[in-house]
Amino acid sequence: MNRYLKLFHMEVHRFRWMLAILMGITAACQISALIWTLTKELYRRREPVPQDIGNTFQVSAPEQLTFEWAMANNQLLFILPILICISVLALYIFFIWYRDWIGRHTFIYRLLVLPTARRNLYLAKISAFLLFVFGFVSFQLVLMPILNVIFKLIVPADQRADSHIVDAISRNLALVELIPRQFEQFLYYYGMGTIAVLAIFTAILLERSYRRLGILYGVLYLSGCVLAVMSPSLLFDSRHPYLYPNELYAAELIMFVFVLCISVWLGIRLLAKKITV
Repeated sequence: MNRYLKLFHMEVHRFRWMLAILMGITAACQISALIWTLTKELYRRREPVPQDIGNTFQVSAPEQLTFEWAMANNQLLFILPILICISVLALYIFFIWYRDWIGRHTFIYRLLVLPTARRNLYLAKISAFLLFVFGFVSFQLVLMPILNVIFKLIVPADQRADSHIVDAISRNLALVELIPRQFEQFLYYYGMGTIAVLAIFTAILLERSYRRLGILYGVLYLSGCVLAVMSPSLLFDSRHPYLYPNELYAAELIMFVFVLCISVWLGIRLLAKKITV
């Protein structure tokens, strides 16, 4: 456990500044967008001007401004930083492994000869990546009350009405996907994402183990994972309702767990048996 924690700390330490920059960009964009929207609306109320034409994200302002309305009017500038963060994290799925092979004195050789089970390296990388993902989601949740306070500081009390933060999240397209309202939906989204990351990890290790031929193995493996997950829906679709909805859901859940177990087992085995110094 001590070796695993040291490897986990190393992975977090190597990405900490990038994660801080992503959080800073997100906070700056969202706070700036909120301030700009509110000040523009308050100015319009003091000095009536024609409404913007052609802005598909614009929602007409109610008599009493609400935090929910402010979130609905900041779709684009909320979506962009979140998409940037998602893109960087998606690229980091590959970089977290290939970074150790980059350079003249490859760092992966030093990691592989450490006096610890190689599975700790695998578990440390997936644990660190999940920490980055859920850390960003938690940061967004913490940012929402701060945005609500800024809203109350800018909008005079006689021109605003109270609204719940949960309702505000549901009005923003970016936030409703990042933070699902239903707990079951949250587990489904992030559980499926975790399985996808593990499958990609295994494909990367296949490529590292077999090199050029490993690229083909990796593509075939990912294709097999997608086919396995989709097989219940493909075999038992609405035109051939051999299974009840709950049974179909259970079959898909079983396939997700199957892909999860295979990916972890094969990834650790490749790291321990096939990749050599």
